[in-house]
Amino acid sequence: MPNDFDKFVENLQKEIIKKEIEDHNEKIVILFHDPQNWGKPPKKDITVFEEYRGGLKNYFLGLYLKIEDDIIVKANFITDGCGVMVATGCQTTLLIEGRSIEYAESLKPENIDEALMGIPDEEKHCAELAIRTLRCAIQKYKNNG
Repeated sequence: MPNDFDKFVENLQKEIIKKEIEDHNEKIVILFHDPQNWGKPPKKDITVFEEYRGGLKNYFLGLYLKIEDDIIVKANFITDGCGVMVATGCQTTLLIEGRSIEYAESLKPENIDEALMGIPDEEKHCAELAIRTLRCAIQKYKNNG
């Protein structure tokens, strides 16, 4: 049976999530709290990677891609950025998994923004960082292929 403290914590968490959804949107909050493809895979599972630090807030984003026959079969990420950066890194991997290098290379920050149902204006730099990092990884792949 929950005690008063447990009830307090549960209610506080609900308030925090409600406020996050008001400030961002439900999709961003879901991906921030439960990001898919989070983590750096073992070296043997990485064809190419890019670890980039930059953008407006100098966040770090690592993208790790496994590519077979010019198809991104697996994409992972890590970041030290805010919740929107976590959601953006996650959404980027979701957009490119199972897709061609050509498709991934054509992505723009607006595509990530749209897939996330609208990134707040003050956080759009997260999508720009994701695309910059992705393009650097693709260029490495092409240069080594």
